[in-house]
Amino acid sequence: MHPKFNLRVYLFSGVYIMPAIKELTSGSPLKLIFRFSLPFLVGNLLQQTYSLVDAAIVGKYLGINAFASVGASSSVIFLILGFCTGCCAGFSIPIAQKFGARDYSMMRRFFYVGLQISLILSISLAVLTSLYCSDILHWIHTPQNIFHGAYLFLLITFIGIPFTFFYNLLSYVIRALGDSTTPFWFLLFSSILNVILDLLFIICFGWGVGGAAFATLLSQAVSVLLCAFYMRRRYEILRGNRQERRLKMKYVRNMLYTGVPMGLQFSITAIGIIMLQSANNALGTVCIAAYSAGIRLKMFFICPFDTLGMAMATYAGQNYGAGKLKRINQGIWASFLMMAIYAVASLLFLLLCSKWVLLLFVSSSETAIIQHAQQFLFANSSFFLVLGVLCILRSIIQGVGYTGFAMFSGVQEMLARTLISIYAVPLFGFSAICFGDVTAWIAADLFLVPAYIYVYHRLSHIISSSKMAPHA
Repeated sequence: MHPKFNLRVYLFSGVYIMPAIKELTSGSPLKLIFRFSLPFLVGNLLQQTYSLVDAAIVGKYLGINAFASVGASSSVIFLILGFCTGCCAGFSIPIAQKFGARDYSMMRRFFYVGLQISLILSISLAVLTSLYCSDILHWIHTPQNIFHGAYLFLLITFIGIPFTFFYNLLSYVIRALGDSTTPFWFLLFSSILNVILDLLFIICFGWGVGGAAFATLLSQAVSVLLCAFYMRRRYEILRGNRQERRLKMKYVRNMLYTGVPMGLQFSITAIGIIMLQSANNALGTVCIAAYSAGIRLKMFFICPFDTLGMAMATYAGQNYGAGKLKRINQGIWASFLMMAIYAVASLLFLLLCSKWVLLLFVSSSETAIIQHAQQFLFANSSFFLVLGVLCILRSIIQGVGYTGFAMFSGVQEMLARTLISIYAVPLFGFSAICFGDVTAWIAADLFLVPAYIYVYHRLSHIISSSKMAPHA
């Protein structure tokens, strides 16, 4: 049995642990989740704002063909980098669980195994995708007039996969230890540096689309180095001995079991989104423009749901590790309350103000585009409560280690979007596009609600059995 102690006074090898590390296993769930998720939220909003600025720089200074070159490969980038992000999130789950259980030696073993797996996996992905970069662009029917720019942008992005992988991994590990503030500062630094490098490489050096991709690669590389240096100096609890740093297959299997399914879930979801986008492209320019404007605003407004989900994954992982299942249920109700308040507020805002916000993207004379985009936003925001349930329950199931089980909700989403794309869009046009994501959310929830009930009862039995077992 591991001794309990206060992290503020714990010494590892005679070194003081920074109080930024935080346990989420005691205190008011509502206050803890809100405070823990707030830096997440600001960081996510920052990423969405940066993506808009980045697109504006490319479009304004390089022209429509360059802008199309970047956009032509965006779905593929989401597919590949989504897998990387999901793997990193999954690798952090055993770390959060062992941190919650105060089994710090095992926590460090998982941390070092995660680093070694990430090195092998990220380099392999970078090499494989770079070799098939041209073929990938042919498979998604990239127009010849933008092919060269799309190839250059995609190739540089693929080369930078190891930096993206480790940037996400280190950020998720820090969050697993209860510190959601530090990753925000690194994200802020990375975003500002990226914008500066965009302006430098595109305007001053004239590197074109390749400059935009290289700016992202370089900013993430610098952020990884700074993040690693910071963790080495400030997170002494992660410093392991030679035995803890050894690569053992049983720990590798555990990490892959939690990481790969989460990565595949991101990729499976991306496949459904690509199908829906492809179906919309066949409806003409007005629908494409309306969907593009609507999706940008939608992604901005759903940030709090993604944020709450990430926070609940860490919260659930720590409390499961501490054997406090009742606190997970308390956290669900607290997160549901926050989610419901935001969902209603965002729906009212979009109903009243969406037309004026859409003018940021299109001219007021484009009435058809604005009407279609409003239809898209109204349909989606009316079901934000359904999306909130999806994000919360799926993240909790992943946080307690059932990542492979949770992946089936992603399969449900992909199937729903695919069916809408194939059968509903030809019959109902853009109206079907508006309800494509909504249908996917409902399909996922139909799986996740009973799935969570099953997982909760299963974990209750496991914890009860472990408490009844005789101790050595």
